[in-house]
Amino acid sequence: MAIDDPVRGTETPEAPAAAETRSLWSALRPLVLRIHFYAGVLIAPLLLLAATSGLLYALSFQAEKIIYSHELTTDAGERILPLDAQVSAAREAHPQGTVTAVWPSPEEGATTRVLMTSPEVEEGKSLAVFVDPYTAQVRGELPSYGSSGALPLRTWLDELHRDLHLGDLGRYYSELAASWLWVVALGGLLLWIGRKRAAKRALVLPERSASGRRRTLSWHGSVGLWAVTGLVLLSATGLTWSKYAGENIGAVQDQLGGATPVVTATLDGAAGGGGDHDGHGGGGHEGGHQGPDVGIDKAVEAAAAKGVDGRISVILPADGSGYVVKETDTLFPVHLDSVAIDPADGRVMDELRFADYPLLAKLTRFGIDAHMGVLFGLVNQLALAVLMLALILLIVWGYRMWWLRRPTKDRALGVGRPMPRGAWRKVPPAALLPLVAATAVVGWFVPMLGISLLVFLAADMALGLVARSRAKS
Repeated sequence: MAIDDPVRGTETPEAPAAAETRSLWSALRPLVLRIHFYAGVLIAPLLLLAATSGLLYALSFQAEKIIYSHELTTDAGERILPLDAQVSAAREAHPQGTVTAVWPSPEEGATTRVLMTSPEVEEGKSLAVFVDPYTAQVRGELPSYGSSGALPLRTWLDELHRDLHLGDLGRYYSELAASWLWVVALGGLLLWIGRKRAAKRALVLPERSASGRRRTLSWHGSVGLWAVTGLVLLSATGLTWSKYAGENIGAVQDQLGGATPVVTATLDGAAGGGGDHDGHGGGGHEGGHQGPDVGIDKAVEAAAAKGVDGRISVILPADGSGYVVKETDTLFPVHLDSVAIDPADGRVMDELRFADYPLLAKLTRFGIDAHMGVLFGLVNQLALAVLMLALILLIVWGYRMWWLRRPTKDRALGVGRPMPRGAWRKVPPAALLPLVAATAVVGWFVPMLGISLLVFLAADMALGLVARSRAKS
């Protein structure tokens, strides 16, 4: 549609494009608003669970330092004992366990963590024995989980966030929440930016003079604008752990050559074996490496000669595999180099530098570490806590707006009405067909999103038929 210039009497060249843009958005807006409304109302309870548990998880890092301070810290001494002596002390305290890895004391006053497979802990977890590096005294033991060494408090909150302690069934909740979070966030962004306002300041800051539902909407929109980038990133990184979408993401990553490499620790003449052989024993003990062994201290010295030092994890050799010494400093800039050591002579068999990771593998690692709150340490954890608090407030404000839109004249109790049905009919075919195609592709790639969307559409159609039948009668 052309717009006449009131001065020159001719059409301005920018006017057709501007009018077309406004016309397309005016056609799309009811559809976006309806999807945002339904997703917000129906998925928000799952997002609220994820946000609340995520908030507690972000705070658990500092809480663990206080709760488990006796195990994690000790009085600094004059000299640190050899790691072999520390590991021997852990074995003597728990002779039924099999040592799989050792985390040497990373700083002055910190204990050494000796990880074991043991009948004292459930399958999938390790028994972490905390040893004073100055006296080889065992200061305690706790179940440990994952590569980050989460202790009981953080492990419990992590499982609550991941599956509500319901196992595989509970993982559907987290995948459904992560699948819809980016849809709700980006839909809200479009609606907020496309809203008419008298001052640009109202786009990024709440309106002080507003009241009632308008005031709630102002807070909902402006806080959502600040949080949208973080919410989308959380959704994307969270999907990498999901069951169905995670498999598709992993397949695409492998196809693009972005798989995370591992150092090769297989000994000459041994079949199989790789860099990540957690769960195997130490040299000379049942289930572990049989044969000559230079010992863990020599292995750490050989790794340090290659620049792999500082905060490290030492995976003990298994039958057919050597030592693997890995840097575990995830604070940016990260130090994640690793080397494989031959236990027979301390020779470096293979080395892997983080700088040599494929770009996609690096980005994946950064994203996952940021999601877990370990990339920037305390700053990362506080940012996650603020983001989760913002999501909780957005959900509360969303439900409040829904409540304020209720038809109070018709009945005392009720809820707000959604946008009218048939919003998709207003979308031009030239935009509708690509939109449907893109939705189908995304729904296939993120199955929980696609399946739930089909369920929403089926339920909405059924309600529409019921309403139409009642109207006729």
